[in-house]
Amino acid sequence: MAFVANKALLPNMPNYGYHLARAEGRVISALYALFLPITVRRRINPSREVPLDVFSYSGKRRLAEQVASIRSFLTFAGRPNRFVVVSDGSHSEADIRLLRQVDESVTVEAVPAPPSGSAGGFARYLQYHPTGKQLALVMSLPRERAALYIDSDVLFFSGASELGKDAADKDTPAYYLEDCGFAGDERFLRGEEKTQSPVNTGVLLIRQPLDWSIGIQRFAELNGEPNFFTNQTLTHVTMHANGAQPLDPTKYVLRLDDQFVYADQFTDSHLVLRHYVDPVRHKFWTKLIR
Repeated sequence: MAFVANKALLPNMPNYGYHLARAEGRVISALYALFLPITVRRRINPSREVPLDVFSYSGKRRLAEQVASIRSFLTFAGRPNRFVVVSDGSHSEADIRLLRQVDESVTVEAVPAPPSGSAGGFARYLQYHPTGKQLALVMSLPRERAALYIDSDVLFFSGASELGKDAADKDTPAYYLEDCGFAGDERFLRGEEKTQSPVNTGVLLIRQPLDWSIGIQRFAELNGEPNFFTNQTLTHVTMHANGAQPLDPTKYVLRLDDQFVYADQFTDSHLVLRHYVDPVRHKFWTKLIR
């Protein structure tokens, strides 16, 4: 009977593994931030060149995370033509100098101006809204060559050596990271768009200029204010309208299956990257030291 009683209590017991992982993540991220000036002086010598321009949008609050992400790309993918950190405007001059020290390929830029033809509320959204600024960057891609956009909470792994092959695909205009569930603003969706493979803007490989007219038109039809997911939903609509395809979800990972367990369960050697969205963001740091 005692065994049965104890078993009945198990569902109410704290999830020690989950809370320990989150605590570890906080400690590791704080220590990484503390030692950033030393970390950026430990230069990485990439074993290959990657025929890509890489772009990331971030701010001062994600400085340590951005540095760790860039270093993982250099280690496992190689050196891109350039790695452009587009600042949300919160970086200090010291932050910018630190980012540039990571590698000779790293530059820091301001958010690009809205594309020609943008006007009124849409132009203001691209200039001033936090996620609108990210969309302004994505809409400016590609520039001189194939462009990889990544959020700062993306880590790369040994399978990233194949990124060059995906960039060389001449038939597909763009690839996107498939979300593990639709996270967007349904006000912008019509018909079958609600059942299409959900686009996550954390990782986008854009090979050819995209026609954004459908997204711009949907914004013009909006009755109300844009929200956090407006940029992701407009990107979802535009990607599918342009014939973009999902990246292989077994290699380009966005999953929450291991959210409440201690270990990172996506450790296969063929992984290209994992996007550590907020519910599993602590695993970005625990993974980094293992």
